[in-house]
Amino acid sequence: MTGEGPFEYGMDGPKVIVAGVDGSETSLHAGAYAWGLARRGAARLILVHVERIPALSTLTAGGAAVMREAGEAVADDLRRELERAAERADVRYEFVTEQGDPFTVISRIADENRADAVIVGASAQAGHRLIGSVAVKLVRTGRWPVTVVP
Repeated sequence: MTGEGPFEYGMDGPKVIVAGVDGSETSLHAGAYAWGLARRGAARLILVHVERIPALSTLTAGGAAVMREAGEAVADDLRRELERAAERADVRYEFVTEQGDPFTVISRIADENRADAVIVGASAQAGHRLIGSVAVKLVRTGRWPVTVVP
């Protein structure tokens, strides 16, 4: 260790973190974990909320509009929580809301911003054990380190 400078905490972690948040309990845990990681490492945090419009909702009159309004309500709640958190801790963050497939949107945003880390919550849906969750798909992509928060 001769010739090396002093060790500096928080200087070698991720500089761009992308976190998926959908309002579920596990995604809120993932968002809180990502927030803390960004705060401690002075990283840029991009929180992504994807409003998924199920195909079946378009079969009923006004179904897609109802689903879109519900997604917007969740996004508004998340935005308010972020603003409150930002008052207590200095974190450089962006909140991005888009419609579409969560895996596709999170992957694109992570690639566009050259993310050093992607953080998502574990899925609580039983069917995802058979067909795969967003978290599993992100891990299998293998382009960024992915942390799955329970």
